Amino acid sequence: MSSVAAEQPSDSIVVAALYKFVTLNDYQQLREPLLSFMLEHDIKGTLLLAAEGINGTVSGSRDAIDALLEWFARDERLTALEYKESFSSEHPFYRTKVKLKKEIVTMGVPGVDPNQQVGTYLEPEEWNRLLDDPEVVLIDTRNDYEVDIGTFEGAVDPKTKTFREFPGYVRGHYDPEKVKKVAMFCTGGIRCEKASSFMLNEGFEEVYHLKGGILNYLKQIPEEQSKWRGECFVFDNRVAVKHDLSEGEFDQCHACRHPVSHQDRESAHYVPGISCPHCWNTLSEKTRQRAIERQKQIELARQRHQPHPIGHTQR
Repeated sequence: MSSVAAEQPSDSIVVAALYKFVTLNDYQQLREPLLSFMLEHDIKGTLLLAAEGINGTVSGSRDAIDALLEWFARDERLTALEYKESFSSEHPFYRTKVKLKKEIVTMGVPGVDPNQQVGTYLEPEEWNRLLDDPEVVLIDTRNDYEVDIGTFEGAVDPKTKTFREFPGYVRGHYDPEKVKKVAMFCTGGIRCEKASSFMLNEGFEEVYHLKGGILNYLKQIPEEQSKWRGECFVFDNRVAVKHDLSEGEFDQCHACRHPVSHQDRESAHYVPGISCPHCWNTLSEKTRQRAIERQKQIELARQRHQPHPIGHTQR
């Protein structure tokens, strides 16, 4: 298992991000036993299953997460997961879900299969050296709201709203005859792994990606040697993490999903759960009314000391 672990603070919840591209022809049959196991061990979060593999982030006690990893290890296809963990003072998810999908990370391009073809993995130390190469085009494969709060020095921001837009961006901006070296990165490694497979299919010859993603890099590279700037968006209630993977300073607007800073929250356009400076003048009335109603439900749940109806699932 490729892993990034850390010394666990006492009484903390383990947040485990994991994925693996592997052929799972029986993925539908895996859903119920996996969901039952997670519920039995009070593991929260979302796991996605597809014919191409498994992906997701979950949280639980140390014993629960270790038991889940042992459950996976009983299936030889689910050994050697790409795995990273960090910690939170409480569950950063409210629900437990196992979903069946066509893709574990949605690109929507037929024939792209990291099980068949993938770019060159680079460990964090190698990554730093590659970024010093002036011939390398460095592309952030994440969504625009993720890039806004942190990225690598010199990285290109495609300004995509979803990963589905990434192939169109590449085809519209880069010629494989002219671009000789491409390096890509994402939060945990899964999107750039699939992006590298796509780019090789498009004819790009030298394609590199950061093994384990930004989370692996932030854990392995001392801050004084880091080429990362800002915080890293994560798809759970922590919103973002810092260089040591501790919880960051951002909140999130539940109307548009954009991270909001302390400065954003001082804006007159910031209404918790309903709008923020990034979306106040672009939300449709339908979206605004839905956000208002959802916020009412959140406040009621808080008053009753119940989990409130907000959760985050990686797109």
